Amino acid sequence: MSKVKLNFNSDYGMLRVASLVPRVNVADVPLNVRSILESIASALTQGAQLIVLPELAVTGYTCGDLLGNDALLTATERGVTEICQATADADAVVVVGAPLRARGHLFNCAVVMNRGKMWVVPKTYLPNYKEFYEKRWFTSDNITRSTIQDIVVDGNTVPFGTNMIFDAGMMKMAVEICEDLWVPIPPSAFAAINGANVLVNLSASNEVVGKHDYLVNMIKHHSDHNIAAYVYSSAGYGESTTDLVFAGNAIITENGNILAQGDRFITDPQMVVADVDLESLENERRVNGSFTDSLLQHRRNYQFIPVQLSRLDYSSTDLKRHVRNMPFVPSRDAMRDARCEEIVNIQTQGLMRRLAHTGIKSVVIGISGGIDSTLALMIAVRAFDRLNLSRENIVGITMPGFGTTGRTLTNALELMKALGITVKEIPIAEAVKLHLDDIEHDLMTHDTTYENAQARERTQILMDYANKIGGLVLGTGDLSELALGWATYNGDHMSMYNVNGSVPKTLAKHLINWFASTTGTANPKSVTIRSTLLDVLATPISPELTPADSKGNIQQKTEDIIGPYDLHDFFLYNMLRHGFGPEKIYFLACHAFDGSYAPAVIKKWLCVFVRRFFSQQFKRSCLPDGPKVGNVSLSPRGDWRMPSDASAAVWIAQCDALPDEQ
Repeated sequence: MSKVKLNFNSDYGMLRVASLVPRVNVADVPLNVRSILESIASALTQGAQLIVLPELAVTGYTCGDLLGNDALLTATERGVTEICQATADADAVVVVGAPLRARGHLFNCAVVMNRGKMWVVPKTYLPNYKEFYEKRWFTSDNITRSTIQDIVVDGNTVPFGTNMIFDAGMMKMAVEICEDLWVPIPPSAFAAINGANVLVNLSASNEVVGKHDYLVNMIKHHSDHNIAAYVYSSAGYGESTTDLVFAGNAIITENGNILAQGDRFITDPQMVVADVDLESLENERRVNGSFTDSLLQHRRNYQFIPVQLSRLDYSSTDLKRHVRNMPFVPSRDAMRDARCEEIVNIQTQGLMRRLAHTGIKSVVIGISGGIDSTLALMIAVRAFDRLNLSRENIVGITMPGFGTTGRTLTNALELMKALGITVKEIPIAEAVKLHLDDIEHDLMTHDTTYENAQARERTQILMDYANKIGGLVLGTGDLSELALGWATYNGDHMSMYNVNGSVPKTLAKHLINWFASTTGTANPKSVTIRSTLLDVLATPISPELTPADSKGNIQQKTEDIIGPYDLHDFFLYNMLRHGFGPEKIYFLACHAFDGSYAPAVIKKWLCVFVRRFFSQQFKRSCLPDGPKVGNVSLSPRGDWRMPSDASAAVWIAQCDALPDEQ
């Protein structure tokens, strides 16, 4: 990731975490301590604020019965003290695994270190099956929880227990060890419910065929269920291979997403570093009522232990996380077909159910040759095919006006004919001229009245034609247009059912491309459908409400007027999905679109987005029904309840304060 220099000294709610897998030599504590300190030093050069190392890293996990030997355990205590002292000046929290003695017991422990202080968290669940026999050496915290609150490590009394959450302000960190994650209700789940947002697991998990995928999915799901970051570090090269192989897993997840993952089966020490977005987690928890309600049944008496961390200034450091510039579009090629199929099925079933409920067997769609009406048409065809209704009951009406170009009109007509629906062409120019004359508006004044008169004339035709045939007007407007208010009130803003209402423009384009790629070329009609869909995508986005240029090309280009939709969709996603304000959105956008848009351009269109989003809420307060397809929707009945007269002053002030240059 490149650096984005801003005028703010802010960490933007981020925490830099590192998962380390040092090379170990079984039972060689001095060598292991040196290896651990080298790995920690490398992480500190990366700005890591939380550093996690594997289970029993100080000795190696595979010591076996040597864990009962005083020489090893005494060396371990000295090694832990050495690590703590060596990191006393580090601006970080370090968590390292070690076997520690207390009152006749031996515990498998995570030692938390910060500014020369130590706390010890013992393992709760000890495996005692198949290849793991930890109960042979260790005592579970379940047995001694009420009797041991501190232990002596190398002559120093250290707090001990599993009821600690380490508090560094926005970061609230809890620790568990390996098997703790594999039980029905992991200890970290209770910690998360009680406030921990960063969960740490020190592990020594061996490799067997198929286990890794299961492990990764379990970590992802656990971080998702707990709306938390999960930092996992597992033993690697250097552990005994007498019976098992430890491949060294370093994984960092956040709310179900992998931020960073190391390679397995490598012989060198490894480190993965990622920036966890604590602000996003906090915002997500705040609006998730079910998560909050969990506290009623699972409240625990945790101690919040203050630890010291300085804020990392992201104006002078790389951002170590991938920021997707197309958050609405499926991210991996392997899952894109399945995800597109799923989205289209949601839209299709929504329309099918509405038709079945009303008993209506005809729909009317305004077909412009643009992206949105094309997508709605493809959904309608799919729905009618599944309902065994004739495609002729789909009436596509194209209504050329003052700005309609030959390219869009041709695409509209060819696509409708190739799909086998009923085609109607109803020019609106004369009717609009008469209307403008009636209201004494100069035809040469190409203002809002001039444009909206065309949009409302088209909607009137669609509504009246639907009444004539007993049909349903299918809306075509998308989520991006709704967010920006880029729709004529009671014009294209209105319909009887809208399948595109929660599909943003970037996703709509992707779905059209998917339809094109899955259409094939088996016959002339398929060839026409495919080529037309691709040309629709290649056509500049425009409402075509003002005349074309002298060459007949589109002159009124939407993205020249209100800004690029890829930016606006990014703004929309991060504002609604994560609850971010303009400053955070700008920071992320500068990273996501580095090399595509200059910061000044991002600022310009972010300011436009904020102003339009607030001023156009009245259009969203009376939207027609339509299916929700993703995590972001502006339905006034479900996902978004906002007063039409809410002030944008706070958001505009942040926008105005943004820098224009890197």
